[in-house]
Amino acid sequence: MFRPAYLDHNATTPLDPAVLTAMLPWLESQFGNASSRHEFGRAARRAVDEARQQVAAAVNAHPTEIVFTSGGSEANNLFLKGAAASLKPGLIAVGATEHPCILKPAAQLAGQGWQVRHLAVDGAGRLDLADYTEALLAKPKLISVMTANNETGVVQDVAALASAAKAAGGWFHTDAVQVLGKLPIDFRVLNASGVHAMTLSAHKAGGPKGAAALVLDKRVELQPLIAGGGHERGLRSGTENVPAIVGFGIAAELAAQRVAELSLRLRAMQVKLESGLVALGARVFATEASRLPNTSYFAFPDIDGETLVGKLDREGFAVASGAACSSANPEPSHVLRAMGVAPEIARGAVRVSLGAGNTETEIDQFINALQLTVGRLQGLTAIAV
Repeated sequence: MFRPAYLDHNATTPLDPAVLTAMLPWLESQFGNASSRHEFGRAARRAVDEARQQVAAAVNAHPTEIVFTSGGSEANNLFLKGAAASLKPGLIAVGATEHPCILKPAAQLAGQGWQVRHLAVDGAGRLDLADYTEALLAKPKLISVMTANNETGVVQDVAALASAAKAAGGWFHTDAVQVLGKLPIDFRVLNASGVHAMTLSAHKAGGPKGAAALVLDKRVELQPLIAGGGHERGLRSGTENVPAIVGFGIAAELAAQRVAELSLRLRAMQVKLESGLVALGARVFATEASRLPNTSYFAFPDIDGETLVGKLDREGFAVASGAACSSANPEPSHVLRAMGVAPEIARGAVRVSLGAGNTETEIDQFINALQLTVGRLQGLTAIAV
């Protein structure tokens, strides 16, 4: 019997069974507040501390560099707004293809005396090095370039970019939410290259929603977004979400253990998928760039992406027409626009993002369903013309 296939792992991933098992006691009998002094509270504090160590180990950071937050969006806002509040206004340089939770905080800061420069990308989604070099001459105080794009999967050479930015003297941040579990991450190497902060999120790697982290070089001074009881070294007040943090720790540990094998398997499925897409006449974006092994972003001429996503959903395939957190926006993808893709093509964009539970059989089934669906839609377009 055919079962629905989930092909939208860049939006969120299924909760790993081992993660759920680890979380359950903290949703039931272990309910203490990690700030309480009695045994219930001390047990919760030990669990949070252990999770902090697990997340740090997964990315080769020190536990004291891990600041837990409620999500990647909060972590990104904490870096940009928190750092900006500790500095005199100057220039912020952010990639033109960043997630909205970088672009929108930067735009807010522009109303507070900061200048914002969007770093250009080439047609494959890679940062334009000439434009980046020019931007560094203006000595930006804050720089944020995502490690891997959530739509295209394009991977930037963050270490090289951060190294080039050292002379400018600003703080360098990278949103690595999409990388955990898909490619190896080493914060010590990145930090030595000039990366001062990095964002991670649990639910992109088999963990729960509601837990994320800003990995932060302790030399960086941030003002907290949330003031209160002084949790997370005073950087993020609020009672800790112990079950989610425990789940994050296990998910990060498992992601680091499995990344080598999983990335190879994902890459093989990606190659199979894109071979089928090209054979059907699809345009696959960013193939000239280094990309995540699980992400394929494509479009068919004269076919609306939202329509195609809806038809595929009825066929039992969960895919996306862009970033899930901005799917209410009817405008063409800002990522593809920055890459110079024509609006009429960008409106047709569909993303497939694979995960550990997917199989090559599902890829075959998806291509077959896509062929039939695209054929029907092209037939309707031909009749309308």
